[in-house]
Amino acid sequence: MPNPPKPHRVVVFTTPTCSWCNRLKAYLRERQVGFREVDVSRDQAAAGDLVRRTGQMGVPVIEIDGRPIVGFDKPRIDAILGLKPR
Repeated sequence: MPNPPKPHRVVVFTTPTCSWCNRLKAYLRERQVGFREVDVSRDQAAAGDLVRRTGQMGVPVIEIDGRPIVGFDKPRIDAILGLKPR
């Protein structure tokens, strides 16, 4: 019997005042995708790491299995997670 697919490791970098961050998190919850949220306004080390890895200071950034996606790029997120577009 084949093993079930391994869940993706999803991290969402956000700030409390970011409306696109809230839309992204709502979308992931709606699609039942588990994720860990990192508030870069409170975690300066994570903010610095994000800038170093992506060259971006803006949020949201979603990282799926270590691959960063800048912004709420629904088609790309769906493709990487293997979700059918809605």
